[in-house]
Amino acid sequence: MSLSDILGAAASGLSASQAGLGAVSNNIANANTPGYARQRVDPLTNVGLGRMSGVKTTEPSRIADTYLEGAVYRRGGDAGRADALYQFLDRVQAYLGSPGGSSDDTTSFGLPTQLNDLIAKATKMTGSQDPHQYSNAFLQSAGEFLGGVGRLANDITSLRTDVASDVGDTVLRVNTLLRQIHVYNDDISRLQLSGRSVSGLADQRLTALQELSGLVDVHTINQPDGKVLIETSSGQRLLDSRLRQLDYPNAGSSDAALSAYPAITLRFATDTGDMGASTGETVPGAAVGGKLGGLLQLRDAVLPGYTNQIARLAGETARSLNTASNASTASPAPASLTGRPSGLVAGDRLGFTGAAVVAVTASDGKIIARTKVDLSACATVQDAVDAINAGLSPNGSASLAADGTLTLKAAGSGAGIVVAQDPTTPSDRAGVGFSQFFGLNDVIRADHNPLVPPGFIGSDATGFAPGQTAHIVLRDPAGRELAGYTINGANGQTFQNVIDDLNAHLSGFGSFALDASGRIAFTATTAAAGVSALVTADSTDRSGTGVTFTALSGLPGAAASATNAVLHAVVAVDASRLPTGTFDTSAAVGEKGIGAGDCSGAPRYVAALTEAQDRGAGGSVTISNLAADVFSRMGIDAAQAKATTADATARRDEAIHRRDTFAGVNIDEELANMVVLQNSYSAAARVLTTASDMYQTLIDMMR
Repeated sequence: MSLSDILGAAASGLSASQAGLGAVSNNIANANTPGYARQRVDPLTNVGLGRMSGVKTTEPSRIADTYLEGAVYRRGGDAGRADALYQFLDRVQAYLGSPGGSSDDTTSFGLPTQLNDLIAKATKMTGSQDPHQYSNAFLQSAGEFLGGVGRLANDITSLRTDVASDVGDTVLRVNTLLRQIHVYNDDISRLQLSGRSVSGLADQRLTALQELSGLVDVHTINQPDGKVLIETSSGQRLLDSRLRQLDYPNAGSSDAALSAYPAITLRFATDTGDMGASTGETVPGAAVGGKLGGLLQLRDAVLPGYTNQIARLAGETARSLNTASNASTASPAPASLTGRPSGLVAGDRLGFTGAAVVAVTASDGKIIARTKVDLSACATVQDAVDAINAGLSPNGSASLAADGTLTLKAAGSGAGIVVAQDPTTPSDRAGVGFSQFFGLNDVIRADHNPLVPPGFIGSDATGFAPGQTAHIVLRDPAGRELAGYTINGANGQTFQNVIDDLNAHLSGFGSFALDASGRIAFTATTAAAGVSALVTADSTDRSGTGVTFTALSGLPGAAASATNAVLHAVVAVDASRLPTGTFDTSAAVGEKGIGAGDCSGAPRYVAALTEAQDRGAGGSVTISNLAADVFSRMGIDAAQAKATTADATARRDEAIHRRDTFAGVNIDEELANMVVLQNSYSAAARVLTTASDMYQTLIDMMR
């Protein structure tokens, strides 16, 4: 080997050692940098003209394991979804308040305690000779409970607005990360093609991918040119050689409170993120996973489900209390009873069986006039009004307003009006008596909601005018919209026409029918198990009554939620108007129909809250059990979300630890490598010095 070869080999050794020391120094400097993968310089034998001539080095290579990185992405999606669910479900649980506490402490007086307090106040009325002394406390407790339920519903609606806003922000962040990764892909591909190191850019891309995986479940595919392809776990391509962006009209919007939300679609985009043509794909709701999937699950399924359950609790509580109050009468009887819109107008089919007793009483409870109205003989609502007038005139009268509000009045000073069920053949429409159906003795009222089943049959007119619409959608258990149909009001339209239209357009998922109470029921097919129907938009008004399709159909929807139920204004200002007595239907004119201080109706309020009643699809349950189901479900969901978050976070952190253990920097190992490289550098330097000395000796010999 010539001295020139020796010098060349020594110089290449110095260069290789310097490159190695540079990589080691860089590793040590970034030992605590998240996502940094250590670099390594691999020396290779340099062969030229068929013989070895020292060593050469390539650009520093990045030490990483794609499988371990993929595990971080997968578990990052699980952790992101779980955390999104927990953050909001924990807030829902806080809205319920403390299970203990005192009614004097409004900060800790939770809804479960308010219900117990309501039952206790109702029970006190039954143990007193004068229930009026406890009526005010009972009514106050009822108002507080219903107010608490309404506030809870409003809080959850507000929370859903926050979630919807967070969905928009998350979509914007996903798009930003996709643009960043697209740029990294191009830069890495270009550097790799020129043989330069891509370690720094690859680390930055890893950090962006890790954040993206927490927002959306992603699957990555490494390409030979250094680029990475990104797909969602459900198969939607997010990035290849072309950039794609999520198109969500509400992204970044401050007004996120909507009854229905647009789908998130995918569009091709320029390198700067300007959106172009649609890819034809849609983000599959909660199935997209990650934080976005968790938010969509909350927005479209979990929180609306809570709202529907709360509305049902409010509606059933109101209906039960109204059942008790309409079976009773105030003592003394009031001069007039004014109902509320039931959805029926004068010309509608009455649809009642049985009979009701209407009477006029004096201030001492003696009957001045009475009539038994055979409702089964009345074809229309107006016929029933006429029958009452014929039986009571001139001592009492009945009238029906244009919006269907029924009013009964007693004539004469001190006279009162009473409505009761006939004991032999009680009046009945859809399981509700005459007084309750028209709301004559209600203690609870709700805007645009009669709080009773409508009792319609297929041939009944809908009463929806042309131009009025109601939009029904079908959603799967994850809240994803599967199909929808808009009901359009028309002259002569019947409820059977509506049922037929719904089945014609949505029969692929189930069938619609009128149930025994006259409400619209949806039954999903076996293949579509778990699919539910709800009303997302409603501009209907049946025959000018103010009662909407949502309220009449019984389908979930915000247009007629019972969560706005409040105490009837009459009893709210005068507790003595609370019906706690019982009219003696066997008493004749001149005899006492209501006893002074009669409290025989007070136990009905306790029974309304504590005894099991038929709740339709929910079966026969008590209000207490119904409330317990609603509140406990919220608590259980929050507890499960907390446990799931802890587990998913631990699994993600464990995956990150395994990745970093393989790819991260070990200071001791790097220091050992530094010692080896320093020794190598010193050895190459000594060879270089020795060869230089030999050159000098040869030169001196030639002089």
